[in-house]
Amino acid sequence: MDGATGSAAGHEARTGAGVLRLVLLGAAIGVPAAFAAAGFLALVHFLETWLWTDLPSALGHRTPPWYLVVGLPVAGALIVLAVRRLLPGDGGHRPLQGIGGGPTPLAAGPGVVLAALGTLPFGAVLGPEAPIVAIGSVLGVAASRLAHLDARRTQVLSTAGSFSAISALFGGPVVAGMLLLEAGLAAGSALLPALVPGVVAAAIGYVIFIGFGTWGGLNAPGLTVPHLPAYQGLHLYDLLIAIAVGILAALLLAGVHRVASRVERLQQRFGMAPVLVGGGLLVGLLALAATGLGADSTNVLFSGQTSLPALVGAGSVGALLVLLVGKALAYAVSLGCGFRGGPIFPAIFLGVALAAVATVGFGVSPTLAIAVGTAAGMAAQARLLFSPLVFAALLVGHAGTDAVPAVALASATAWLAAQALTGRKHT
Repeated sequence: MDGATGSAAGHEARTGAGVLRLVLLGAAIGVPAAFAAAGFLALVHFLETWLWTDLPSALGHRTPPWYLVVGLPVAGALIVLAVRRLLPGDGGHRPLQGIGGGPTPLAAGPGVVLAALGTLPFGAVLGPEAPIVAIGSVLGVAASRLAHLDARRTQVLSTAGSFSAISALFGGPVVAGMLLLEAGLAAGSALLPALVPGVVAAAIGYVIFIGFGTWGGLNAPGLTVPHLPAYQGLHLYDLLIAIAVGILAALLLAGVHRVASRVERLQQRFGMAPVLVGGGLLVGLLALAATGLGADSTNVLFSGQTSLPALVGAGSVGALLVLLVGKALAYAVSLGCGFRGGPIFPAIFLGVALAAVATVGFGVSPTLAIAVGTAAGMAAQARLLFSPLVFAALLVGHAGTDAVPAVALASATAWLAAQALTGRKHT
């Protein structure tokens, strides 16, 4: 969301009927965007299950054998390479740029979906949020063409489609609206009318996910952590842990970005194909090495949202550090080598892994660890302040109500540390 979008919506607000038309279009976009997002997530889940559970079982293995752990990320890299070379849009935006920016052209839609399908279920360490944003954006652009809207209003509807699609991943319209707000603060008061279509679309989209009346909804897989124990009675050391996790998350993710940027620059020297395929091979080898050190390779691979319970339930600090280092390195390679996906969910994994050290080593509440780790990882990666706080609070729900002050400290500390590291880098 930029200043031009806010100005366009501000003009619509002054015309009265114009803003109402955008809101109604936003509501209409919310339904197909939610269905498209749910279908995409279901397809990713199906392919992941088939590749990593059904295929090993058919080959006579209870867990993925070494040649699949190494070979599947390489196969995914070859798919992404073909998509980026043969289809328009380069498979979507670079994951080092964040989760998305600006409307996604209609012609780029197939490439975005196929590149993501070559990335996510094949084990690369990126999340589904960027392709989900792009899918919703494509539907918003399509609707704007049908309604014969100009470029600025097209951007408003593109954003509305994106936030409807992403609402299930981030717990509904509250976090989606907060993301929308923080991403467009530079637009000032002119931003507020532009928020309305997006928030309405996110609300309608989330209804599709959770259900309405007797209909149970689509039940799309978002980021959830079931069976969290209740956290009660905030202590001083919990606040200190939140501050420490915020600082460490910012430092770790700054290191990840530095490595990823260097990997990305290798493409200028060696070309896209060897770096992308070599990146897939290295991701598989990192997962295999972690397996040799006692970890589960699937906890090193993928975006990481389903592995959060394994972090706080790790048997030792050593096992936790194996996952932390393996995931961070595989994440850096995946960010820079040319895969296509989102950067936020793996950052949340790393934040929770840092906080889980206190759980495994010192008996700190796992609910607190997940809450502060989520906020710290998301804030350090996305450079947002309020969205990580709200998302982390929603993620732990009633079980973590008392943890909200620590969550706020973790988010603020990670944001401040990330900003300080960025300023230091540019001086």
